[in-house]
Amino acid sequence: MISYLQAIILGALQGISELFPISSLGHTVILPSIFGWHINQEAPFFLTFIVATHFATAVILFFFFLKDWIRILKGVLRSLKEREIKSDDADAKLGWLLIVGTIPAGVLGLLFEESFKKFFASPHITAVFLFLNGIMLFGAELLRRKRTLGSGIVKDSDTRIAKLNWFQSLFVGATQAIALFPGFSRTGATLSGGLLVGLSHEDAARYSFLLATPVIGAAALLKLPELFTTTESAILGQAIAGAIAAAITAYFSVRFLTKYFQTKTLIPFAIYCLVVGGGVFLFLR
Repeated sequence: MISYLQAIILGALQGISELFPISSLGHTVILPSIFGWHINQEAPFFLTFIVATHFATAVILFFFFLKDWIRILKGVLRSLKEREIKSDDADAKLGWLLIVGTIPAGVLGLLFEESFKKFFASPHITAVFLFLNGIMLFGAELLRRKRTLGSGIVKDSDTRIAKLNWFQSLFVGATQAIALFPGFSRTGATLSGGLLVGLSHEDAARYSFLLATPVIGAAALLKLPELFTTTESAILGQAIAGAIAAAITAYFSVRFLTKYFQTKTLIPFAIYCLVVGGGVFLFLR
C-alpha cells in the first residue's frame, strides 16, 4: 500500500510534473524504485490513487482559467444557438477546437488503457521513455515554425490560437495519447504539437493547459468512484492527502509556466529528461 508520507510526496510530484513537460507518470513510476518503496504499481489501487491526484490538478487548472472557461463556454453555446461559428468569434472557435482536440486522446485512452498498464511496473522502460521525451522536446524546438500564427498582427492569445484549423487541433489533441507511456509527457507532447502547427511557446502552453482540463478531468471522473468501493476505500485517506499536495504544487506550477513560456523555450526541460532518463536507466541497471 501507500503510506501518507509517500502519498504526499507522490502527489506533490504529480502536481509539478503533470504541468511541466517532464511526465508525471514517468516520475511516479521511477521515484518508488529509486527510494526503494515497495508499492505494487500494477495494483488497481495505485492507478486509482494516481487518478485522484490528476483530478486535483484538473480542478486547479479549471479554476485558474475559470474566467476564460466562462467565455469559451458562452462562445460554444452562442455558436449552437446561431448554428454557425462566426469568423470574429474567437471564443466559440477556441471552444470547438478544444472539443475536437479532446476526442482523439479520449478515444485512444479508453481503447488502450489496459494495454499500457504493464509499463507501470517497469522503471527501466519508463526511464527510456523519459529519455525519448527529451528527444521529442528537442525535436519540436528544431522543427517548429519560426513564424507563428498571428505573430505581429494579433495581440490576444486566444485569437491567435483560434487561427488553428480543425486538422491542426486534431493533431495537437492526438499527441496527448503518447502520455499513455509513462515517461512521455502529455504537456510536452501538446506543447510540441502546438509548436509544430505554428503556435508560439506562450500560445502552445495556454492551449495545452486548456486542453488538459477536460482530458484529465474526464478520465479522473471515470475512475474516482472506485475509491469508494470496498477494495479501493482502504487508500481513500492517502488519495485525499496526495490530491491536496498535487493541487498545491499544480497551482504554483501553472502560475510559473504561464509566465515562463512568454519568453523561454523547451530546451531546459529536454536536457532534464535526457539527463534524468539516461541516469536513472543506468542507475537501476
